[in-house]
Amino acid sequence: MPLSTVTRALIAGLALAALAGCSSGSPHKDQALPSKAPANRADRQNAVQVLPGMPPVLDPNDIYAADRPGRLSEVVKDFPSRVYVPNTNSDTVTVIDPKTYKVIDTIPVGRQPQHVVPSWDLKTLWVNNDLGNSLTPIDPRTGEAGKPVAVHDPYNLYFTPDGKYAVVMASKDRRLVFRDAHTMKVVKALPVSCYGVNHADFSIDGRYFVVSCEFSGELLKVDTAKMEVTGQQKLPFHGAMPQDVKISPDGKRFYIADMVADGVWILNGDTFAKPSFLATGRGAHGLYVSRDSRVMYISNRGEGTISVFDFPKNKLSAKWRLPGGGSPDMGGVSTDGTVLWLSGRYNSVVYAIDTRTGKQLARIKVGSGPHGLAVYPQPGRYSLGHTGVYR
Repeated sequence: MPLSTVTRALIAGLALAALAGCSSGSPHKDQALPSKAPANRADRQNAVQVLPGMPPVLDPNDIYAADRPGRLSEVVKDFPSRVYVPNTNSDTVTVIDPKTYKVIDTIPVGRQPQHVVPSWDLKTLWVNNDLGNSLTPIDPRTGEAGKPVAVHDPYNLYFTPDGKYAVVMASKDRRLVFRDAHTMKVVKALPVSCYGVNHADFSIDGRYFVVSCEFSGELLKVDTAKMEVTGQQKLPFHGAMPQDVKISPDGKRFYIADMVADGVWILNGDTFAKPSFLATGRGAHGLYVSRDSRVMYISNRGEGTISVFDFPKNKLSAKWRLPGGGSPDMGGVSTDGTVLWLSGRYNSVVYAIDTRTGKQLARIKVGSGPHGLAVYPQPGRYSLGHTGVYR
């Protein structure tokens, strides 16, 4: 008897979700536990009508449900654990062994590398050589760099949730350039009227994304499928300079760090109405969600601190100070969730911070101007880009 369309769709969805659930480890007792999963997987899939081609949302109450400690994809589970640090002034990528806190390699790349970005399929790390107008691929299995790909003005790089396109944040060109995610050939170059497009994150259904424009203090809302700007607003703070963007676990709010307003804007992405504001610290810059989706780490680059935001309580719960100060910038969380790795933008160092206590574990000397470092591999089914935004 032939299967019905609904039955075939359900079987396909269950198969994809099963593949996504592969794991190479389990949380330790002192690590946060996963959030409770809904009882029925089919209900989970039907709860969020995602962008066509996008993997189903595992838990509509927690879009980071696939990012639990040690839950590595089959694609990356055998990759060596490394921290890749792009040094903007040295034109190199420093490679650190996170177990020993030692530098094990230095890779020459193009001019002014800004971020190390995991590809959607998790197989490649792309170094964004901003002034070199190229992307240098690194094989995370071997740590070897490949032949650079010509890409103009690649300040930052994201991937659409369906895996079709890479989105280049061409800051100086004032464009969002949609490229084939594999060949990097241009599909569409979208001009924007704001200045300094730099960071972004996608809605829970993947149908739109919010972009920060740091030099004009604006936000954009972009339709993913149409590749068109559907909303634009000026932040209500004189001299606002929005940076990193991150969506809440329940998908209801976007958080945008602002290094001049010294805090985080909280935005309803669906309505795109005027955001509220939460002060965190001078030079708020990077945003990173914990492995249990309970808190978000906010790097305050201008004062050498990290603020901890509690999602359930909707308030700040702690502030950690780096010994002797520093300039914590971009980074990521370790596979097991116990260490927050951040570049020290103006101190030529990388910080390793205990996520349970806020204590600095190591301060590692790297090249000049370390910026968007990537901790790799990390848990998750696929990457949305930047220094590692996983679903």
